[in-house]
Amino acid sequence: MPVDLSGPLMSAFKKAKREYEEASQRGDMETARKKALECARILKQLSKYDEFNRESYLKKAKKWEALAKDIESGHFRKTKTKPMKEGSARPEKGKEEESEEDKFNAYVRNNLIAKSKVKWSDIGGLDEVKALLMETVVIAALQRPESIQPWKGILLFGPPGTGKTLLASAAAGSLNATFFSVKASSVLSKYFGESAKIISALYEVAREEAPSIVFMDEIDSLTTKRSGEQSEASRRMLATLLTELDGFQDKKSDRLILTLAATNTPWDLDEAVLSRFPRRIYVPLPDKKATKEIIKINTRGLDISKLDLDAIAEESVKRLYSGRDLKNLCQAAVWNMIREENPDLHKLAELPFEELRKRSLRTRPLEMRDFEEAFKKIKSPLTKKDIERYEKWAEEFGG
Repeated sequence: MPVDLSGPLMSAFKKAKREYEEASQRGDMETARKKALECARILKQLSKYDEFNRESYLKKAKKWEALAKDIESGHFRKTKTKPMKEGSARPEKGKEEESEEDKFNAYVRNNLIAKSKVKWSDIGGLDEVKALLMETVVIAALQRPESIQPWKGILLFGPPGTGKTLLASAAAGSLNATFFSVKASSVLSKYFGESAKIISALYEVAREEAPSIVFMDEIDSLTTKRSGEQSEASRRMLATLLTELDGFQDKKSDRLILTLAATNTPWDLDEAVLSRFPRRIYVPLPDKKATKEIIKINTRGLDISKLDLDAIAEESVKRLYSGRDLKNLCQAAVWNMIREENPDLHKLAELPFEELRKRSLRTRPLEMRDFEEAFKKIKSPLTKKDIERYEKWAEEFGG
C-alpha cells in the first residue's frame, strides 16, 4: 500500500507558509515569492494523497502561484495578514487559509493534552520496565554521539490492569513533558478523512510542544490487521499514523517525541505497526514483591502493622490479580473496615455538606479479616491459559 505523506507534507506547508509571512512582513519579497511557490508545490503534492480534498488543494496551489506572480510583477507588497479569500490570489484579513488545520490542532490541544502528576514512585514493582523508560527520557536530554538515539516508539503489552497507562503517565509526569492521552474514541471520526487529519494534527502539536509523550491506549482499536474489508478512511488513517511513527522529520532533532502504545491483545496488531515499535515490553502481572509494594501504595495513610503482607501477596499471585485488581482489593478491605467502624455512616447523608465537614471518619488499623472479606469480592478475569499466551507472544515478538 502506498505511504500516505499528507501529514509530513502539511507540516512542510505550514513551515513554508510561516516563512512566507515572515519574509513578507520584513519586506523581503524575493524570499516571499520563493516561499509562495514552495507552498504551491507542496499543495500539489498534497492533492495526490487526499482524493477527498484534491480540488481544494489544487485551487489553493493556483492562488499561491498567482500570488508569486503578483510579487514578481511588483503588484504586491508586504502584508501582515494570513490570507486567502476564495477566488482571490491575495490575502484577506480574517480569512485564514488553513482554518481547517487550525481547527484540528485546536481539537488536539483542547481534548488530547492531559496533565500528569504521576511519579515513578507511585508505581509498585515493574522495575525493569520503569528502568527502560527512565533511560529513554534521560538519553533524550543528554549530550550524546549522533548514533545514540532514544527509542521513538515503545509498545507496552500484557493483561488488562497491569499498569501500562500508569507507566506512560509517570514518564510524562516525571519529565514534566506534554502528555497526549489518545484513545480510539478521541481519534476515530464518522466523517471521511477526519481521523487521518487528527493523527496528523496530533504529531504536529506534539512537535510544537516537545518534549512530548504521546500515549495511545488500546492501540489495537486503531490499528487492527489490514484486510480487504477495511474502509478507505481506516486505511488512510493507518497510513498517516505509520508515517508519523516513522518520524523522519525528527530523526536528527533533539526534540523528544516518544510514542508509548498499550495493548491487551498484541497479536491483533498490524505487522507494519509492530515494526514502528522496535521496543516491545511485556508488562506482566505483579509478582509477590511487587504485590506488597502495590498494597502499601494503596493503603497510604492507614495503619497496616497488623497485616501479613506476605500471606496477602501469596494469595493474590495465586489468584492472578493484576495491579488494578490489587487496588480494588485494598479498596474492598478498607471499606470493610470503614463500615465496621462507622455503622451509621449512610445516615449522615441527610446532613448538609458544611455540617459533614466538621466531622471525622472513624478508622482503625487494617486487619487480615478485612482482606479475607475482600478476597471474596474480587475475582480476576484471567486464567493461566491467558498468561501463557502473553508469555509465548513475548518470547516470540517481544524485544
